[in-house]
Amino acid sequence: MNRTFALKIKLLPLFAMILLMDILSKNYFSDNYQLGESHPIIDGFFNFTLVHNRGAAFGMGSQWSKPFFLMTTFIALGVVLYLLYKNKREEFLARVGLVMIVAGALGNVIDRIRLGYVVDFLDVYVQSYHWPVFNVADSAISVGALLFILDPWFQKISAKRLATK
Repeated sequence: MNRTFALKIKLLPLFAMILLMDILSKNYFSDNYQLGESHPIIDGFFNFTLVHNRGAAFGMGSQWSKPFFLMTTFIALGVVLYLLYKNKREEFLARVGLVMIVAGALGNVIDRIRLGYVVDFLDVYVQSYHWPVFNVADSAISVGALLFILDPWFQKISAKRLATK
């Protein structure tokens, strides 16, 4: 087995952990909260609030159809899986980011197929300004995208350090 493939396989536990955390947390909030119910966790900053998101990222585009969302999600998953396949061994942060994106996208697509909407429950706000309610999958996608984008920058820093030794 080549080393690049072995490194990708080693990230399967991360994939499974994100997907499992997403599914279990969505089930918990769906079973224990009424739609729209909100409980403050950190006053003035963070609530648990159950929302059914029928739109795309953070509720945008809710007027579009379920088949449209599924089709675009599967196309995006295909692109991300291709990038993961083509990923080089030294691009570790990019690989971690891509795995996080795939896990998050699958978590949300499972909801969309099973329920027709995505379960969201993390409500971050400051005073009256609320970020759109999100979930574990959305968090994994966002952090994963950031890691993927930042990987070349970290590689340059690493290369400069090696060159000065």
